[in-house]
Amino acid sequence: MSHDHYLTLSCPDKPGIVHAVTGIFAREGLNILSLQQFSDPTTQKFFMRVHFGPTPSESTSSLRPAFDSLAADYQMTYDIRPVAQKPRVLIMVSKIGHCLNDLLFRAKTGQLPIEIPLIVSNHPDFAPLAASYGIEFRHLPVTKETKAEQEGKILELIREREIELVVLARYMQVLSPMLCEAMSGRIINIHHSFLPSFKGAKPYHQAYDRGVKIIGATAHFVTADLDEGPIIEQRVTRVDHSLSPKELVDEGSNVESQVLAAAVKWYAERRVFLNGTRTVVF
Repeated sequence: MSHDHYLTLSCPDKPGIVHAVTGIFAREGLNILSLQQFSDPTTQKFFMRVHFGPTPSESTSSLRPAFDSLAADYQMTYDIRPVAQKPRVLIMVSKIGHCLNDLLFRAKTGQLPIEIPLIVSNHPDFAPLAASYGIEFRHLPVTKETKAEQEGKILELIREREIELVVLARYMQVLSPMLCEAMSGRIINIHHSFLPSFKGAKPYHQAYDRGVKIIGATAHFVTADLDEGPIIEQRVTRVDHSLSPKELVDEGSNVESQVLAAAVKWYAERRVFLNGTRTVVF
């Protein structure tokens, strides 16, 4: 798939978009391997993801004039990138490491199409784990007084390492509006409950106190509104009265890892589109 590419686009919905897009590929003699589309009747927006190829070379410059013209006609934003191009991901973590460990393993074994050049933490605990994978680890402690300085260093590292996506793998600090705005649509968080239920501290203990029969986890984009960002993926698992809070935590940890890995994979495969306060996921 070295010469396969993804086209992703969104624009106000109107007739003729699919015909116009597929016509460009037909004129260029390029095969469409898969195509997903969605017209949102509420927001009146259109979304499309096309996997096409192979192209004669790695370059898709011959397609740019046609798509630039189409974008102008349809008020469209679009992106074309090689399937083989892995997004560079910064993982942030605190003292709970199951999601971090899962992402590192999946990336190492080729299950997750991302590059992880850097791990940042406000605690030093996972420096040995990062070293075992040959990944740079930065310990950036944070207090109320040093939060702005610490986040400034994070943004500097994002620029230096050409980071496309930040993943909060149980990073237990609230990001400032400044950082949320700077990385809007490019920070994914795993929330250790099935939003919007059981917000705040110890959600599994809250679930235990309420005698729930399912628990779950939510991966979402981060916004300045805590745990209110557009949801990418949610999953649940059944539990019963016999499980202790510790056993609920263990069950929940498995779901969290699965949900976060799915959200990151879908982002890397260009399947996730922001649609106001919601997402479109192909």
